Amino acid sequence: MPDVNAPIIAALNDQARRTFRECRVVITQGVQGLKDVPDLLDQVRRYDAFTPSNDPYGEHDFGSITLEGTTCFWKIDYYDLDLHMHSPDPSDETVTARVLTIMLAEEY
Repeated sequence: MPDVNAPIIAALNDQARRTFRECRVVITQGVQGLKDVPDLLDQVRRYDAFTPSNDPYGEHDFGSITLEGTTCFWKIDYYDLDLHMHSPDPSDETVTARVLTIMLAEEY
């Protein structure tokens, strides 16, 4: 069942993913080895294929993209501001650090 704050969390996640601001962006070694990393980053920014089956909680925190015949995932995680544990409230940007990780599916 989606959290009542899911629309707020989704909006914050969309803003972070589209702009790469208000979050830390991490790419894995596998992604670094791809030929067209800028294209992958652009596809992550433009991603909007959210459905109830791939986004059951309505937070817009995960996506799958195919690039160069390779499946890549992106995932947003929520941490406290010190990055030591989970955020106490992902809908509150004053207590949440977002980390956007982009990885090969095989690295998940």
